[in-house]
Amino acid sequence: MVGQEALDALLEVLDLEKVEVNIFRGISPPVGPQRVYGGQVAGQALVAAGRTMDPDRRVHSLHGYFVRPGDTTIPIVYSVENIRDGRSFSVRRVTAIQHGKPIFFMSASFQQDEGGANPMDHQSDSPIGDVPGPDELPTMLEQLEKYPERAQIWAGVPRPLDVRYVGESGWTRSGERTTEPRQRVWMRFDGTLPDDPLLHACLLTYASDLTLLDAVLSTHGETWGPGGVIGASLDHALWFHRSFRADEWFLYDCWSPSASGGRGLANGRMFAPDGRHVASAVQEGLLRRVG
Repeated sequence: MVGQEALDALLEVLDLEKVEVNIFRGISPPVGPQRVYGGQVAGQALVAAGRTMDPDRRVHSLHGYFVRPGDTTIPIVYSVENIRDGRSFSVRRVTAIQHGKPIFFMSASFQQDEGGANPMDHQSDSPIGDVPGPDELPTMLEQLEKYPERAQIWAGVPRPLDVRYVGESGWTRSGERTTEPRQRVWMRFDGTLPDDPLLHACLLTYASDLTLLDAVLSTHGETWGPGGVIGASLDHALWFHRSFRADEWFLYDCWSPSASGGRGLANGRMFAPDGRHVASAVQEGLLRRVG
């Protein structure tokens, strides 16, 4: 599945079933990796937290830890704890459970819209003018055409996201990737979404886990898979700065400040096409070489 069909299927995955007060149940896609994709469980956890919130309060940050691999064959139960509802901010803690054990837990903070109450507004320089636009870049499938065995894997999974690397992706063959200190990727959810800010935040959370650790590999010219590296997300943090739509292009500008002890740290910034800095992410992951 691609385009709107794949996006609608993802929206079904994010549409959790309410089991009891502050308890929700989610499923995984019928086609996908053997373990639950980290962006999926983080996105579903944010859905669960958001459904216990007043819609006037919007998520501005989340911090999560991946503690066990998820099982794609059974549902995930999300338990939401109300930590605090203050005058301006609300905090929720969400635990994702399978087989009676936590696989992921997350804290998320929501803020009442304060409009123009605070006059301070600034951001770092945008890299938008320094890179080709998405229409000038090949699709992921086009980029992988010279690696048929990898293109076949990509073509065989649902693709709700249009992903276009400015340089080489981590899915090139081992030894064929150049060393780059920054990794920049254009993304958008390939369809039309309803006007629900929480849903757009959940989808951005889903996307934020997809390519971030690849910035660690890019620094060393490494690749994923045979002859390269396997990895797993350990923790993930995301801050939402400005309004955005997940079904419009955004540039994910990523780099790695440190890697050691089998772990790699990656930072990322997301920019709208007009240069607005809409979100920031930080993630540490486990990285191990494979034969």
